Amino acid sequence: MQQEMERFLNLRNIPARVTAEQAAGILGIAPHEIPILMSRGLLKPLGHPPPNGQKFFLSAILQDSRRDEKWWGKACDAITEYWRYKNSRKGQGTPANGRQSCPGAVAAESAAADN
Repeated sequence: MQQEMERFLNLRNIPARVTAEQAAGILGIAPHEIPILMSRGLLKPLGHPPPNGQKFFLSAILQDSRRDEKWWGKACDAITEYWRYKNSRKGQGTPANGRQSCPGAVAAESAAADN
């Protein structure tokens, strides 16, 4: 996959419409960070894609965003805040999905504490 992205980035003329993975390559971020930036309104997909559909982005907007220092400040803050929140949820004893991984483990721990 790395070779494919390298080949894409070395194209003389990058296509006007790119996928989320290609957008991540243009911006120099990980593909899993694209939805974070979309949820914060820092990246907007073309058209009105369904929530589970493939998202496309305009490469000219991505190129402009690459050069914008204020945009990068907001993007880095959004990504940092997202991971800070996700990691803080780990320390609370319940996973991010809100369910305990092993319900019997809590009962066993409380029984051991009583002894």
